[in-house]
Amino acid sequence: MMLVAAVLFIALGLAHSILGERYILVRLFRREDLPTIFGSTRFTTRTLRFAWHITTIAWFGFAALLGQIGQGQLTPHGAAQAIGLTSIASGLLPLIITRGRHLSWVVLFIIGGISFFWSQV
Repeated sequence: MMLVAAVLFIALGLAHSILGERYILVRLFRREDLPTIFGSTRFTTRTLRFAWHITTIAWFGFAALLGQIGQGQLTPHGAAQAIGLTSIASGLLPLIITRGRHLSWVVLFIIGGISFFWSQV
């Protein structure tokens, strides 16, 4: 059952990112009344884009945890590794999409680093 739940999280994440990009974000970004942050709407659109897709990465992380539970292999170290990987993958989005201007990547990388470090001791 937990493996089915994990697969459903992956399917949900893919649908969320693909359909959200196609039917919500692209249409939203065509609007001319988006708020300006840091002098343009470019930062606004980039922030909204990574914030949208970070949900998918979180769901993939949940899927990894559910997969480990379903196989009877979830340990604190395995959970810490899944959380670390999810945090680092989440941090890559704002780092790349906003070119580092949205500083959430720093916090997410620290969380990922702490989680990976702890999982190895």
